[in-house]
Amino acid sequence: MAPGAEKSQDLDSRPPLPPWRKAEMPLGGEKCVHQPGENTTGNHQITAGALEPQSINWQMTSNRRAHHTDKFSGQNLILRRGQPFDMLLALNRPLGSGESLEFTVSTGPYPSESTGTKAVFPLSSGTGRGGWSAVLKGSSDNILTITLSSPASAPIGWYTLNMQISSQGTVSSLKLGTFILLFNPWLQADDVFLSNHAERQEYVEEDAGIIYVGSTNRIGMVGWNFGQFEEDILNICLSILDKSLNFRRDPATDVALRKDPKYVGRVLSAMINSNDDNGVIAGNWSGNYAGGRDPRNWNGSVEILKEWKKSGYKPVRFGQCWVFAGALNTVLRCLGIPSRVITNFNSAHDTNRNLSVDVYYDPMGNPLDRGSDSVWNFHVWNEGWFVRTDLGTQYDGWQVLDATPQEKSQGVFQCGPSSVHAVRDGDVDLDFDMSFVFAEVNADRITWIYDTASNSQKQNSLDTRSIGKYISTKAVGSNSRVDITDKYKYPEGSSEERRVFQKALGKLKPNAAFSPTSARDLVEEERSPSISGRFKITGVLAVGKEVSLALLLKNLTREKKTVTVNMTAWTIVYNGTLVHEVWKDSFTVDLDPEAETQHPVTISYAQYDKYLKSDNMIRTTAICKVPKEAEVVVARDIILDNPTLTLEVLDQAQVQKPVNVQMLFSNPLDEPVKDCVLMVEGSGLLRGNLKIEVPALRPKERSRVRFEILPTRSGTKQLLADFSCNKFPAIKAMLSIDVAE
Repeated sequence: MAPGAEKSQDLDSRPPLPPWRKAEMPLGGEKCVHQPGENTTGNHQITAGALEPQSINWQMTSNRRAHHTDKFSGQNLILRRGQPFDMLLALNRPLGSGESLEFTVSTGPYPSESTGTKAVFPLSSGTGRGGWSAVLKGSSDNILTITLSSPASAPIGWYTLNMQISSQGTVSSLKLGTFILLFNPWLQADDVFLSNHAERQEYVEEDAGIIYVGSTNRIGMVGWNFGQFEEDILNICLSILDKSLNFRRDPATDVALRKDPKYVGRVLSAMINSNDDNGVIAGNWSGNYAGGRDPRNWNGSVEILKEWKKSGYKPVRFGQCWVFAGALNTVLRCLGIPSRVITNFNSAHDTNRNLSVDVYYDPMGNPLDRGSDSVWNFHVWNEGWFVRTDLGTQYDGWQVLDATPQEKSQGVFQCGPSSVHAVRDGDVDLDFDMSFVFAEVNADRITWIYDTASNSQKQNSLDTRSIGKYISTKAVGSNSRVDITDKYKYPEGSSEERRVFQKALGKLKPNAAFSPTSARDLVEEERSPSISGRFKITGVLAVGKEVSLALLLKNLTREKKTVTVNMTAWTIVYNGTLVHEVWKDSFTVDLDPEAETQHPVTISYAQYDKYLKSDNMIRTTAICKVPKEAEVVVARDIILDNPTLTLEVLDQAQVQKPVNVQMLFSNPLDEPVKDCVLMVEGSGLLRGNLKIEVPALRPKERSRVRFEILPTRSGTKQLLADFSCNKFPAIKAMLSIDVAE
């Protein structure tokens, strides 16, 4: 074996490679395609004094620091495209005149110069010009300092670096090793460039965050561990691309297209769900999570991604929208695409591209699973930051990417990238999936009363303002909520908002926007109702307590009105899936002119206990009927609070020093709770996650659990806990811990 190969062996330790790499990449460069001194014509004599490499120094620490990849765990050389990096090459003697070095970089199983997945370039003394180049920066004795540069549009992924030596009429070649190339948000020439330092820190380097959940009248939040720098996560993220349908169908084209963040983002939106391709997470909104984990129990992406790999790439069960978004956010940030998690409240799922969603009730007040449209209490997706070379500069910036499998796009469950600027301007004819995203934030909501007895339905009301509320994301540099609704649409009720809606409708259905028979015009012709109603909370909303509400009815006229009311309450999953009816009531009341009345609603714990899901959501509905008038539908989704889970740090946190943390929980119920499990994780605070079995708790009993964490990185870190038991499927807690050096 050549001396150069021998010595570089331990300088290039790498984890297992993707399957397509194994055949073509000897580890550490310990094999040569031709031995140094061996020419390709069959002359196997090693020429005396032939030029041979002795060792290579990848300058790992300084290169990774300069390329903002020093937070990644592991010993790989991780670089960002378009940015030079240095290496030291030791030869057995100085480079003589007439001798030359040439380098080859390649990525993917079928590298070629024509597709940009391979480049061959000489060692030169000048500067590189945008493509791959190797420049001799200096030499001392037999050691060359070489600066290699990649183009700002190079495909991302694993690369092999080979070197050819031409010396004394022979050509020898050697594999020097491998490196990973990522997108470069620090570089203006890169499509993902983000100029603001604080935003780059948040959207690329921050490894923990907050995802907003709940409903319009009760916005809650859960912490999420993105963990993009954790051990093996970068390898798993790259393997997601290698498992995609696109790669399996046409690997050469797929790898070449990995230079484009639009393409990579769209592939990832398909791969994070498992629907078409054995992707990462299997979705489940049934309320029954046997055979997997309740989606509410996850604390972050790291455990999910590692489980996917460990299982031999079988889908991890189960996820819902914030789980898909949390995982996609990890992968985007890991690969260098700035990204953030977005929550849209009252999110429409429009299945037939008509920019309206149909919601059905029966005359008794039961919500019905009719039609395929739905309105989700909240829906979570991602935005990635990059330019839209395909659409024009006015559409650059934040792009919606949604990995939750809702509708097929080009035959696959994928969504985006949809330009947020284009959504706001109603440009629903542009790529990708614009009409679906536009409807999510701006569809009209049409309520129907469906009578099963006569198999007839009538339109009850049209609401142009309730879809797409409080669109939220975590603030840069703090845990506060930022409302970005104005980025997606003009103010509700404004002339611009209706103009954009009509523009969008006209693009989708050229005749619908101006048709006199459209639903919008018909509803406006109907008389406005003579009564109004709303549900008011009158007690504490907490699991284990009775739910106390009141239905407020008001006569809006100067005539006496008799109102018949049918009410129901159902437990639901947050996307509107009905679980079980838990309560109903009917009554008739006479309302004097302009009078108001209250009717109490009480739902006991015993009534909802068995049917409440981890979302803790109950939908109450009242169908209010005045003779010879249209029904008035009053609905409210309520969320019950879980008991508090408290985390406390008992010592000053310091890197590599064990820290004690305490969890406190009190059982608020008049019955015992059992099967209690505490799951804890936090990037930079503990390796992997901690699972602690907690003893059963008697009624009203308090539990105190102590555990140890070992911080590995300084700065403010986020500790996340999930406590589950037979009565409380998912109680969350989050604690920021300042770790000193």
